[in-house]
Amino acid sequence: MKPVNRLLWQRFLDIAAPYWRSEERWPALGRLILLLLLLLGQTAFAVLLNEQTGEFTSALAARDSHRFWQAILLCLGLLVGAVPTYACYYWVRDNLGNHWRRWLTQRFLLRYFGDRHYYSLNGLAALDNPDQRIAEDINTFTQRSLFFLLILIGATMQLTAFSRVLWGISHTLVYFLVVYAIAGTLITLRVYGKPLTGLNFRQLKREADLRYSLVRVREKAESIALYRGEPQELQQIRRRFGLAYDNYRQLIRGQFFLNLFQYGYSMLTIVLPSMLIAERVLSGELEVGMAVRAAGAFTAVLSAVSVVIDNFESLSRFAAGIERLDAFSHQLDSPAGSGDRQASGRIESIEGARQLELDGVTLQTPGAERVLVQDLSLAVEPGQGLLVVGASGCGKSSLLRAIVGLWDSGSGKILRPHPDEILFLPQQPYMLLGSLRSQLLYPRQERQIGDQELLLLLERVNLPDLAERSGGLDAELDWEKTLSMGEQQRLAFARLLLTQPRYAILDEATSALDLANERRLYEQLLDSQTTLISVGHRSTLLAYHQQVLELRGDGDWCVCLARDYQFQH
Repeated sequence: MKPVNRLLWQRFLDIAAPYWRSEERWPALGRLILLLLLLLGQTAFAVLLNEQTGEFTSALAARDSHRFWQAILLCLGLLVGAVPTYACYYWVRDNLGNHWRRWLTQRFLLRYFGDRHYYSLNGLAALDNPDQRIAEDINTFTQRSLFFLLILIGATMQLTAFSRVLWGISHTLVYFLVVYAIAGTLITLRVYGKPLTGLNFRQLKREADLRYSLVRVREKAESIALYRGEPQELQQIRRRFGLAYDNYRQLIRGQFFLNLFQYGYSMLTIVLPSMLIAERVLSGELEVGMAVRAAGAFTAVLSAVSVVIDNFESLSRFAAGIERLDAFSHQLDSPAGSGDRQASGRIESIEGARQLELDGVTLQTPGAERVLVQDLSLAVEPGQGLLVVGASGCGKSSLLRAIVGLWDSGSGKILRPHPDEILFLPQQPYMLLGSLRSQLLYPRQERQIGDQELLLLLERVNLPDLAERSGGLDAELDWEKTLSMGEQQRLAFARLLLTQPRYAILDEATSALDLANERRLYEQLLDSQTTLISVGHRSTLLAYHQQVLELRGDGDWCVCLARDYQFQH
């Protein structure tokens, strides 16, 4: 696979084109036009400076003092205009790249969080490290796109300007240059193309895997320490580093041979122009300064027609990044979990119903490897709470995921109220990065709730001194590490009491609480008219529900009244 081909070009356009058709296209086009003008200015200054370099060299050879100082003064005048032109060029280019990155990142983020792709892609082995693709690959894409676009346009301008200079000095140099450039480009593409592109693609993946492993250690430091799992974690990180290291060794080796060719190819231009016109200079047909001008023009034209050769390593990394972004973009364009649905069928979801109802639901694991629940039909009417029980691994938590719409592998129909009327509390509450106030208001931060009401809420869940000992409602701490599991579960209940949804789904949400705290929280929920759907193993939970759904494994189940159910110990 060559670094630049039709398929790669199409992938590039699929990612790049939406920005240039968006509402920001006119400011972006304005910056691009300004860049082209600055690029044109750069080329003009390069031609003039090359001409004056030859002029003062000829003046020195002729020992003409007046001609020499006149050329020097003109060079200095040109530099006064050239320096700000070059500086403004890079400033405008980087600003355009930064604006493009902002727009493209927001576009990917909207698609990533839309339709819960962030959840469905989490277990997709074929798509590694979406975080890196958003944080790094997009930045590389926008910056490198502008870089290669502008060097291509600049090379065209340079080729046009300096070819005229070179043609005026020596036709032989132009003919030789064309053959030399074509031969160098073909060798680079055919010999180094596919290996370097593949190695760069794998290197991006392996570096991201290594970084993810290190982040996981930081996030799960306490669990690893309690298990004394350092040797295994170290072994895993070393293995991933080893893969990145070995791949990079191959990349270095490939780059070494590419560098040998590139530097040999470019350094020959130091002597080749002089060799080809030496006879004309020695015979007196051309001035010495014309040889200097010819060498400068030859180098400029060769640089223009050797863009692929000079930038091949960067192009191969750029091509690898395009492939990663394109694969990510296609996954975001497809319905979440579409691959699993094709294999196992889909549970139909209907939102906006008055009550929660399951009609003939057969629930499978996402890859259809196992049936968790077979042909389940039941209704949870408002005020008629449901307790889901069963042995560990029988599918209780999976059924809750299906009820809220996270899993839909299987068949049947689920009718549920609007998502804003349902709140899910997992066993491990989510503690976002932010203040204590934001913890309480999550996930609806836009609500305006007074401080006194929030402090009273903390008292209701038996956390009366949390705000004071944390530094106030606006204190920002690492809450997952600061609070115990029991405190986190009580804080999650505070969110639930504040939101007062029609239905609350609790997946062992009081597992870390004593019976007194559990009773206090559940009684407040019942007073709030919230209908409860709970998973639990304690017989004390029966008092807060009217129905019990027992999952018996292998898809079997039964439903009975809570007052008639007895836990089997």
